[in-house]
Amino acid sequence: MSSLGNSSNIFWHECPVGKLDRQKLLNQRGCVVWITGLSGSGKSTLACSLGRELHSRGKLSYILDGDNLRHGLNKDLGFKAEDRAENIRRVGEVAKLFSDAGLICIASLISPCRKDRDACRAMLEDGSFVEVFMNMPLEVCEQRDAKGLYKLARAGKIKGFTGIDDPYEPPLKSEIELKLENGICATPSAMAGQVASYLENQGFLHYQ
Repeated sequence: MSSLGNSSNIFWHECPVGKLDRQKLLNQRGCVVWITGLSGSGKSTLACSLGRELHSRGKLSYILDGDNLRHGLNKDLGFKAEDRAENIRRVGEVAKLFSDAGLICIASLISPCRKDRDACRAMLEDGSFVEVFMNMPLEVCEQRDAKGLYKLARAGKIKGFTGIDDPYEPPLKSEIELKLENGICATPSAMAGQVASYLENQGFLHYQ
């Protein structure tokens, strides 16, 4: 039985319509906006708000939400270290395809390990990986606890929960860091506007 990644009989097939053609058609540049942070930090909320903001500007985006992907693409993966790494690798590869299609791909995942996020960044060699760090204090995330996961983790009913008994490695050089200002969290629309402005300034919201 053959194993994945070991075949020497696989060849890349080039097509006449490439990334530049798709970007010109969409009048935007493909990129990956990778939103990382603790559970409850507001990643999914920001992703949806950003998607709405981009849509209002006539820009095509697609959201890859960590929880949603575990219902399909990654439903065979658990939460052991190797499964978490494979989860991020798969999402990185899919995000790369969306970027190559000319879309603004918004990936929203805890993605606690710095090396896994950096590996996804390395997949996009043209500098089109935008890391957004939702830098919210653990106590704020735990107070929100919309899914009740922190309560379960504190009760010992969930093992290896990021931020409680499993580490989160914050980004060292994220393109965007969103955090409390004077103890107050900005609205989702305000944060989405900040990210959209960054994309605009970096030239992702137009072809040339």
